[in-house]
Amino acid sequence: MHESKCRNLHGHTYIIEVTASAPQLDSLGRIIDFGVIKEKLGTWLDDQWDHGFLLWHEDPLSILWTSAGGVCDPSLEDHKFFLLPYNPTAENIGRYLVEVTCPRLFSNTDVEVTKVVVHETPNCFATVVKNEDS
Repeated sequence: MHESKCRNLHGHTYIIEVTASAPQLDSLGRIIDFGVIKEKLGTWLDDQWDHGFLLWHEDPLSILWTSAGGVCDPSLEDHKFFLLPYNPTAENIGRYLVEVTCPRLFSNTDVEVTKVVVHETPNCFATVVKNEDS
């Protein structure tokens, strides 16, 4: 359990930076068009996490929510929840994007997302670099 006021339910307006690499540049001298990253990752973030609630799958709220079939209160039926396999810290959010989400989103390209920076506030952020074993 978190030891400070962050143990309470709260939200953030995250800013996420990604670093991509590829074996070679395309014919225009790019790794990938930024619009493609925005289309793939930006759309995924909007659909899955934006204005949603990230929960660790072992959080007591998550257990209550899933044991009730995803709706523990009818007023929550239209709310967006996303269960993570670990506590949703900035570090783990970056980890999930580097290890799970980005490999799926860019699987049909030569592009690899090698680093994600998750800004929780303007001066508090976490950087996750892809492990060679990931």
